[in-house]
Amino acid sequence: MAVKDKLKAVLNVGLRVPSIMLLDVLYRWDVSSFFQQIQKSPLNNNPLFQYKYLALNMHYVGYILSVVLLTLPRQQLVQLYLYVLTALLLFAGHQISRDYVRNELESEYDGPIYLEPLTMNRFTTALIGQLVVCTLCSCVMRTKQIWLFSAHLLPLVARLCLVPLETIVFVNRFAMIFTGLEVLYFLASNLLVPFNLAKTAYRELAQVVEVYGLLALGMSLWNQLVVPVLFMVFWLVLFALQIYSYFSTRDQPTSRERLLFFFLTSIAECCSTPYSLLGLVFTVSFVALGVLTLCKFYLQGYRAFMNDNTMNRGMTEGITLLILAVQTGLIELQVIHRAFLLSIILFIVVASILQSMLEIADPIVLALGASRDKSLWKHFRAVSLCLFLLVFPTYMAYMICQFFHMDFWLLIIISSSILTSLQVLGTLLIYVLFMVEEFRKEPVENMDDVIYYVNGTYRLLEFLVALCVVVYGVSETIFGEWTVMGSTIIFIHSYYNVWLRAHLGWQNFLLRRDAVNKIKCLPMATDEQLEKHNDICAICYQDMKSAVITPCSHFFHAGCLKKWLYVQETCPLCHSQLKSQSQQATAAAPPQGAVQPPAQEVPQNQERAAQENPPPEEQGSRGTPLQEGSGSSSREPGEGQSGGSSSTVLKSPDTLGQAKLECQGSSLEGLTTVPGVQASRQEAYSSSPHCSAGSNDSESMNTHSSVGVLKEHQ
Repeated sequence: MAVKDKLKAVLNVGLRVPSIMLLDVLYRWDVSSFFQQIQKSPLNNNPLFQYKYLALNMHYVGYILSVVLLTLPRQQLVQLYLYVLTALLLFAGHQISRDYVRNELESEYDGPIYLEPLTMNRFTTALIGQLVVCTLCSCVMRTKQIWLFSAHLLPLVARLCLVPLETIVFVNRFAMIFTGLEVLYFLASNLLVPFNLAKTAYRELAQVVEVYGLLALGMSLWNQLVVPVLFMVFWLVLFALQIYSYFSTRDQPTSRERLLFFFLTSIAECCSTPYSLLGLVFTVSFVALGVLTLCKFYLQGYRAFMNDNTMNRGMTEGITLLILAVQTGLIELQVIHRAFLLSIILFIVVASILQSMLEIADPIVLALGASRDKSLWKHFRAVSLCLFLLVFPTYMAYMICQFFHMDFWLLIIISSSILTSLQVLGTLLIYVLFMVEEFRKEPVENMDDVIYYVNGTYRLLEFLVALCVVVYGVSETIFGEWTVMGSTIIFIHSYYNVWLRAHLGWQNFLLRRDAVNKIKCLPMATDEQLEKHNDICAICYQDMKSAVITPCSHFFHAGCLKKWLYVQETCPLCHSQLKSQSQQATAAAPPQGAVQPPAQEVPQNQERAAQENPPPEEQGSRGTPLQEGSGSSSREPGEGQSGGSSSTVLKSPDTLGQAKLECQGSSLEGLTTVPGVQASRQEAYSSSPHCSAGSNDSESMNTHSSVGVLKEHQ
């Protein structure tokens, strides 16, 4: 972005801040109390203040003017501010002229000005001031007719011409009247400008709504007005004014406790209106965005901005603050109560920021542990951030218990902090397991099971913490004060943090148990079968010293196939369903009311099943393409039992499943030296609660996609 564009963006925000400040002042202004004060003052006799309804209408006119200033295009807004600046300069010239005339009347000297030093000094000062005002007005209005702004020079010219002092007073009044007439002429000549602007704006808005709709119009106005930045700047200005007004009246230094209390009180003072509350919401959002951006930069450096995650934009924290403030009626409370409630809300916001930081750090830490990156600086940054996320939530929960009386809302904050610490602890334990395996010469057996137990342990602890919160909330609702908001929070917390956790955990347990049962039901390959098969595991690409045989006659490592079955229930090569004994019995059982087949057909069915699925000891090794040829793939299932065997028949009594293995596994010939992958690391990385969204796409996984799931066998 060029410097000119940056300057335009700054002007677009800075010139609109006064309109929001005017809205905030109008909201704070109590019209009824204002008129009560007017009735008690001498201004009550003024005809202007006797028309109450006229003043009330002017109050609403102020709102309309503020909205107009807020929505004006940037060019017209700059032009309007230039006109206002010119009017202020003319008023300054009038003040300089009036002060000069008053000082001359007080001196009572009407002789030549060069004979009196004080008179000469006053004249010189007033002349320089008026010349500066005239020059600035000419520059602002972009005109060379400087005489239009030089009416206030007439008293100085009259004094220089030795005009009597009483006459100079009338000259000054004439100059003021002349300037006022100029202003009125300018306003009259531009009287239709607001009407033309409104007409043009209405026509453009109607066209946009007709073509794109209201939503597109709202998004366009949101982006053009830069609403988040605008409200953030407005709130920061209010907060800076509050800080300045406090320290400008303080002579003694403030202690740390009083400084913290003053900080909370100042924030509470700056969110007493809906406009200032929106400013605080957007300020918190930008602060959260800055913290999360620094977190990503600390972990990954400049690479973090190349793969920016749009989910971590800080809006979650701002929306949380807005919802809690609206539900608790924050702006309607007194300052002390508002500061107390705001401290609790800010604790919730900080807990949400810590959770977002964990969502950023968790996959990065697990990826460092799973990779072979030996950069100590990267590991130090990741571990140090995890230690901070482990200690700080615990310290925050301790401080909450020290300063506040325990209730349901505070228990939710404490439970959120404890859950964050538990998640970080689980991440660090898995990272340590990865590093231990990295420094070992041989891989750790059943590393995936160990990681599963670690994840299961801290998820069980998370479930227990969430259950305790629900029990406490229900007991407080029954025996204490019942509220709709509290009951709604309990219901939402029970569903998302208790029921869904329990349901997902139980489904995961059943899936792993079913995978273990399937592996136990599969027959183990003998040494002769492995020697005849003479192939590698199609999952990890390593030699097979022991293997299991699937019903479709494919050979795999038992551990590799078990990890595959954690993800999906199909064969990695032919994608046929692998069912356990209970599932096979359920599928084989005829439905109620179905007609049973005749008794004489049962042996034929069994014989046909035996031909298609022979026992493991009858399965031969898979031949090479030169040995088996194309005839084995085109042979009918019954040809293997015929008496006339030809050269196209397989040398070993392979079944139809072995023929499928020949067709689908021929691409694996010669891959005896392909390196494996680290299964337990990739499984833990994919099973992490923050990065497991893509592990359920079971239909798209094939032989090559299994590399990212299983453990490396050296």
